[in-house]
Amino acid sequence: MQSVSIRRQVAAICAVSLASVVLSGCLGPQGRQPRLQYEERPVELLYSVGLQRLDDGRYGEAVQFFQEVERQHPYSPWSRRSILMQVFAHYERQGYEEAIAAADRYIQLYPGSPQVSYAYYMKAVCYFEQIVDVGRDQAAAGQALAALTEVTRRFPGTQYATDARVKIDMVNDQLAGKEMEIGRWYLRRDQPLAAVGRFRRVVEQYQTTSHTPEALYRMVEAYLSLGLTAEAERNAAVLGHNFPGSRWYSDAYALVTRQGGTLEQEPQEEGWLRRLIPG
Repeated sequence: MQSVSIRRQVAAICAVSLASVVLSGCLGPQGRQPRLQYEERPVELLYSVGLQRLDDGRYGEAVQFFQEVERQHPYSPWSRRSILMQVFAHYERQGYEEAIAAADRYIQLYPGSPQVSYAYYMKAVCYFEQIVDVGRDQAAAGQALAALTEVTRRFPGTQYATDARVKIDMVNDQLAGKEMEIGRWYLRRDQPLAAVGRFRRVVEQYQTTSHTPEALYRMVEAYLSLGLTAEAERNAAVLGHNFPGSRWYSDAYALVTRQGGTLEQEPQEEGWLRRLIPG
């Protein structure tokens, strides 16, 4: 996938000839990750072994070698590259918080670097990967949206921005889904005013997502339960104008007319393309 190739790009850019070396150190208590014993070594060798461990999927060991590059050669170009490789290695082992911390360190130390776009992008991806289903707290989704938006703002013409825009659409759909779930919960508990606030947020803030037709229908449903027929008709008309072939408009039309309201536009038959791609 494109995202995977993007994340591996820095590894390809920074790659050097690999050298073989034995990991120094001994196995810690209870089988923990071996720790490198301090031994001054050529920077090229440390970095190369880190890349080799990364290619072998031994991400914890890779991080140690890249950290050793930073410690022994802090002002070299290798140190700068090593931070980015730590970001990637932590990401691969799903150590998202560690990856974000390493990305933030790179951004702080080298804000003018040509590779800083990668650090911003990987930070955003780490938040994105932590998004959970809509039934749970969406803090990570909010952080992902902010970080992805930052990527598109700072680096608009890059492949990172292109991928970030796709992910932004996915995050918005996730956040809209959360609002819908809460709104339905309020409806089930006969709290239509609270429900309307959630559905209106979907229509106003996430109008390009797949949840918009249902949000408009639910507003019709809620307003009718409050006896606000005019408001119900207005939202149903908006639904009919934008999604005339949607099943949600068919349901809204039936609901409004059944309760004595009127709508000028009758439901249309939903075409095959609209069934595949709502809205």
